[in-house]
Amino acid sequence: MTENYIRERLTALRLKKNISEYKMSFDLGHSKGYIQSITSGRAMPSMSEFLYICDYFGITPQQFFDEQTDDPIIITRINDILRQMDQEDLELILSIVTRIKK
Repeated sequence: MTENYIRERLTALRLKKNISEYKMSFDLGHSKGYIQSITSGRAMPSMSEFLYICDYFGITPQQFFDEQTDDPIIITRINDILRQMDQEDLELILSIVTRIKK
């Protein structure tokens, strides 16, 4: 993984959430150009800021770096809902997903 991956992933996640760089910077408690400075390559977030960014998106650092998952935000939301379901409902969801995937 390179710094380019971090910048590109941050941009992709931000766009999926439909949040501007300015709004995200503000939401994280920084100046309006903070996220833009990361995505442009002028800066990298500290480890603690990176963790805040992951929390902002509602994902784990592992999900941030998972190159096989385009939208970890949705996957996390789905997993949260699935954890609340009983066995019968989970089996129903599995059958629906299996049918759709065919």
